Amino acid sequence: MATAAMAAASRAGIRGGPWLTFARRRMRRFLVALWVLMTTAFLMIHLVPGDPVRAALGMTAPTELVDARRQALGLNDPLWVQYGHYLGNLFTGDFGTSMTSNLPVSQVIGDRLPATLALAVPAFVVVVALAIPLGVLFAVLTRGGRRRGVELGFTSVSVFLAAVPEFLVAVGLVAFFAVRLGWFPVAGSGGASAFVLPVTALATGATAVLARIVRVEMLSVLGDDFVRTARAKRLPARLVYVRHALPSALTATLTLGGLMLTAMVAGTVLVENVFAWPGLGSTIVQSILAKDYPTVQGIVLVYGIGVLLVNLAVDVLMALLDPRSTIRES
Repeated sequence: MATAAMAAASRAGIRGGPWLTFARRRMRRFLVALWVLMTTAFLMIHLVPGDPVRAALGMTAPTELVDARRQALGLNDPLWVQYGHYLGNLFTGDFGTSMTSNLPVSQVIGDRLPATLALAVPAFVVVVALAIPLGVLFAVLTRGGRRRGVELGFTSVSVFLAAVPEFLVAVGLVAFFAVRLGWFPVAGSGGASAFVLPVTALATGATAVLARIVRVEMLSVLGDDFVRTARAKRLPARLVYVRHALPSALTATLTLGGLMLTAMVAGTVLVENVFAWPGLGSTIVQSILAKDYPTVQGIVLVYGIGVLLVNLAVDVLMALLDPRSTIRES
């Protein structure tokens, strides 16, 4: 009896444990957000004024061709039937067929997504590699109200860089470093040198924002009791700042870092068009201009799912780094 009671209590504890509760709530939120995203992407085509098939084929296309194309795409079916087919196709990886190239949208995305990630991921690495040391450095230099001039200069420069849109940074970089100096190619993705300017355009504003946040959080942590205790023990400054203060400061900035990663993927839309980069960003602009709504719909879904996955990963990392507060708040 006692063994059975203990086993039942253990099973109840597992089912109701804080980690499982946290996981269930996060997964429920993820699935609801995913359903909203898929439904919004589906309605996007039907809410756009006009006939997307006629827009894609041209105003001079024969009526028979337009009707046949609508029938092939299932656009003559009732809306609820189209929605059911749409959801069923998504779960099998079928995003539809491009109206301009007649290729599967999944193939178009698969061909272009690596180029977009090849810009977004290095840009994120550059942001983290630069912003964290800069934020820590200027927090140490300006702690306790010291060096007001340094603080003013850092704040002014970071605010200016954060306010400039990525595409303006990209245009300026092209005009100076590619056209005037000729150090880097103007457009294209051939060779390592082609990555320098677009990655810089994506990373500049995000580095400025993240460095400011790291500095603010680091200044807050440097005033905590455990940091003063570490200083009282006469530990080396490197250990005080890097081993004791930095992890606490990074915990508070982790969410912002995840949001920046998703913003960088979205920011590639304009940067890719400036540099004629063969990624999803340039593809979605071309598809919008060509009224290729299935391709636009598929790319929007990919961007949205990427945002949801990054947010989910950030939530999990926050729970691992600070389990008591994160799981309690969930």
